[in-house]
Amino acid sequence: MKTILAFLLLVPAGIRAFAADLASITTKELPSLVALYREFHAHPELSLHEEQTAARMAAELRAAGLEVTENVGAHGIVGVLKNGDGPVILVRTELDALPVKEQTGLPYASTVVARDDTGAEVPVMQACGHDIHMACLIGTARALSQLRDQWSGTLVMIGQSAEERVLGARLMLRAGLFSRFPKPDKALALHCASDLPEGSVGIVEGYALANVDTMDIVVRGVGAHGSMPHLGKDPVVLASQIVLALQTIVSREVKPGDPAVVTVGSIHGGTKHNIIPDEVRLQLTLRSYKTETREKLIASVKRITQGLAEAADMPADKMPLVTVSDESANALYNEPAFTGEVRKAIANSLGVDRVITREPVMGAEDFSEYGMTREKVPLCMFWLGTQSPESIAEAKAKGVTLPSLHSPFFKPVPEPTIETGVKAMTSAVLALMGPRK
Repeated sequence: MKTILAFLLLVPAGIRAFAADLASITTKELPSLVALYREFHAHPELSLHEEQTAARMAAELRAAGLEVTENVGAHGIVGVLKNGDGPVILVRTELDALPVKEQTGLPYASTVVARDDTGAEVPVMQACGHDIHMACLIGTARALSQLRDQWSGTLVMIGQSAEERVLGARLMLRAGLFSRFPKPDKALALHCASDLPEGSVGIVEGYALANVDTMDIVVRGVGAHGSMPHLGKDPVVLASQIVLALQTIVSREVKPGDPAVVTVGSIHGGTKHNIIPDEVRLQLTLRSYKTETREKLIASVKRITQGLAEAADMPADKMPLVTVSDESANALYNEPAFTGEVRKAIANSLGVDRVITREPVMGAEDFSEYGMTREKVPLCMFWLGTQSPESIAEAKAKGVTLPSLHSPFFKPVPEPTIETGVKAMTSAVLALMGPRK
């Protein structure tokens, strides 16, 4: 408490008044927001199956005073709060969960099993923090509604389907997000970080997340008995050569210092020890920031694969099949000037020492899509600390890492994480809106 009071004495009176109002609102709303988080955590839904999650989010936004439209791009929801003339600020959360079996041991842990799009039964878990994100969005909606005398403009809050499949943003845009509803001047989002202490926020200016491309290679051959390799064309050997040769793309073809990743995540082929199969399948993920690097990686994979097949004297009708999946994501670029505004607003609310400069990572998010339309909406996504300082210190002392996002063991500390998320996001939106006249 002394630290908070000392901080408040260092900031202007207007900001101190706002911080006090926001602190009061957050304290009042926090118990119900934590309960909402636990409800979402215990009842997760897979991408494109978020019916109940979307319905609950829609009800919560309506209760906060927003006008809500449902089923905008799959199960996407859009809430609008008009509060006079001024900027239009969009705030986004995700709705979906992952096919992961939870192993956190929490009393509200998910035991849900659902059918995926193939009809297979899979366990389901909110392993990426989307439940925290949703609780923070609702808390922000409530706070901004109660603080309407302090801002002027239009708030657009969206709950997006299928982020984990990098489909939902495109679906919402195709459904008319920027034509049916107020077009945003700027767009904000937050995302849980598994390695930051609760109470803190991480900021990255410029490239924050990567381009992601998913590639599949079917290495074809001519099957034969394992004792007679000269009678066949061995796709296992060719696939092995391809895997090794692909490792030279980043080390020898990409400019040093330009981030890039080529990973072969899956290799499958053959049925028995003494049978040369007729095909081997490879699954790749490619990561980059720059468009030219992205194009280089894809072209190089195709060239190397084709060239090695030719060197192995594969028949023309047995050349490898290389495809790029539609499940790709574009790099997230946090517009520097806009991100600087967000940093300042959050620092005024939480304290400068709680805002941490982060390095970009090669993970992916489809929030980037909202900035890639012809409107070129500036974007900013910031990281939200989720772990106790004690657990971080203990992990560091032991030389181990805490469970990451997508881990069955990932568990944020709810109360301080949600409280910080609501304060940070509300402060950022208030700083971007016009003053109430």
